[in-house]
Amino acid sequence: MKYAEIGRRAAAEALGTAFLLATVIGSGIMAFRLAGGNGALALLCNTLPTGAILAVLILTFGPVSGAHFNPAVSLAFAIRRELPWRVVGVYVISQVVGAIIGVLAAHIMFELPVWQVSETIRTGGGQWFAEAVATFGLILVILGCASCNAASVPYAVALYITAAYWFTASTSFANPAVTFARSLSNTYAGIAPAGVVAFTLAQLTGMLASVGLAGWLWPKRTT
Repeated sequence: MKYAEIGRRAAAEALGTAFLLATVIGSGIMAFRLAGGNGALALLCNTLPTGAILAVLILTFGPVSGAHFNPAVSLAFAIRRELPWRVVGVYVISQVVGAIIGVLAAHIMFELPVWQVSETIRTGGGQWFAEAVATFGLILVILGCASCNAASVPYAVALYITAAYWFTASTSFANPAVTFARSLSNTYAGIAPAGVVAFTLAQLTGMLASVGLAGWLWPKRTT
């Protein structure tokens, strides 16, 4: 793979992840301000923009990089030998950098301190299990749709995340880059840094389980 091609892919992953985090954090700030203390309404107002932007970003950047925006997704494709391992590091770095930029952009837009550390505690067995389930389901949806009907991936992912915000106790981070970046925002969608490692380990566990099951459910055709 040529350097120019890798550069385009890296830019697409960084831009897409930045817009994703700007949406997650920005809509969370807006929801908290406008919901008047109604937690359900705030969560709904955070959920809908996130699902909507995911469909848009995957449609936009999918033809360039595959629109992973998530280290767990990139690792899943690498394990399945559908993404070269030498490219995975570029993707992950781009995703993390993009995620941080998206968080900082949201803070600037809402005139908040640019650099923050979240104080929102998200921990416990239920939350960790929820993250494993959320990531397991997300990867399964991506791999299943990609195997059967690739054009459905943007809409399936957007709808899955919209639903997972509500059926998981953790509100479905399902993304190590997103998890880390959200620790840098002491706003509605934040997570205290102490919870990042456990969330990430749970996400990677869910990803590995999903890759194993997907290989059995949708075996690659050989000719």
